[in-house]
Amino acid sequence: MVRGNPEPLLRQSRRIPARGNSDSVSYVEYVCNVTGASSNKVFGPTADGTTRVDLAELIAMRGRAGKVGFARVQPRTALAGGHVSALRGRGMDYAESRIYQAGDDVRNIDWRRTARSGKWHTKLFEAEREQSLLLLIDTHATMRFGTRVRYKSVATARAAAWLAWTCVRGGDRVGALAFGAMRDAVDPHAGTRGALNTLGALARWDALAGASGDTDEPLSSAIDRAQRLAASGTRICLFSDGWCTDSSAAAALARVARHVDLRVVIVVDPIERELAPKGSYVFEAGADRRKVDLASARVRAQFRDDLARGWRMLAEACDATGVARTTYTTRDEPDAVLPTFLRARGRRS
Repeated sequence: MVRGNPEPLLRQSRRIPARGNSDSVSYVEYVCNVTGASSNKVFGPTADGTTRVDLAELIAMRGRAGKVGFARVQPRTALAGGHVSALRGRGMDYAESRIYQAGDDVRNIDWRRTARSGKWHTKLFEAEREQSLLLLIDTHATMRFGTRVRYKSVATARAAAWLAWTCVRGGDRVGALAFGAMRDAVDPHAGTRGALNTLGALARWDALAGASGDTDEPLSSAIDRAQRLAASGTRICLFSDGWCTDSSAAAALARVARHVDLRVVIVVDPIERELAPKGSYVFEAGADRRKVDLASARVRAQFRDDLARGWRMLAEACDATGVARTTYTTRDEPDAVLPTFLRARGRRS
C-alpha cells in the first residue's frame, strides 16, 4: 500500500502547432500522435502520478530542466553538437595556433602570431559534437512498489523525464530502452520531438507493464542489449531498484563502461533503507494481501535488510567495477538530486 501525501501534480497547458495546419494541439495529444501511444492508457483516470505514470507530469518537467554540465567524455564519432571533441577542426572555440601548412584555409591565419614570430601561423578550433543519452529503464514488477509519495516506477519516470528535457536543452539526443516486463526501445533523437518520443514511451511502458505479467530479464542481458544499441561515445543512465542484478551483472557493467559513459541511478523506497515505524502493515500484490507485524526492533531490522537486498546487490556490482552510482528515493525530486551526480566524473576500475 502507498502511504504519504503525494505532492500536487504539475500540469502544463502549453501548446505547440500541429503539423500541416494552423490549429494547435496540447502537448499530451501531440506526444500521443508522434509515439502512437493511447491517451486512454497514458493519460486517463488511473494515471495519477502516484501509482501510475502521468504523461502530463512528465511533460511539465520541461519547466524544471536545467543545463547540467555533464562530466566530459571523449566522443569518437563525427557529429555536430554541444560537446568539445579531442579532434581539431573548424568549430566555434579557438584552441591553439600552429605553423601554417600547405592547404590550410587562409581565412584562419593567425595574423598576430605571424607578426610576432615572423612565420606564418594558422588558428585551430575545437570542434563541437553532439552526443546521445540512452535511458535504460527497469520495468520489473518490483518497481511497482512504494510506501512514500509514489511508486518506484513513477519516481523513475519523473527522473528520466527531467533528464530527457535537460539533455535536449543541451543540444543532445535522447532515447530509451525498457527491460524486464517490457522489452522495447526508442532510438535517440534531438530536440523536443526526441524528448516527447521518450516521454511517450515511458508512459506507455508503465501502462502496459502491469498487464504483461511478471517477466524477468537479468540485468546483464539488458546491459548487453543497451550496448548493442548505443554508439561509441553515448551516455547510458540506468534506472533500477537492483532486484534484477544477476551474477554476470558486474562483468556486463565493466564491459559497457569501457566504451560509454555509464551511470547508475538506484531507485529505492525509504522502507528499503530505513527502519519502518512499529505497527502492522498490509502489503498488496494483485489479489494477494499479506499482513506483516513489525512490533519488535529485531523484526523491523530483518524486514529492512530483506527489502534492501536488491539495491545492495546493484550497489556492490557498481562499486566492484568502478561505475558511478547514486541513490534516488521515491520522495526525491530529480532537479535536487541528479545535477551533482551528473557533473561528477564517472569512476573507472
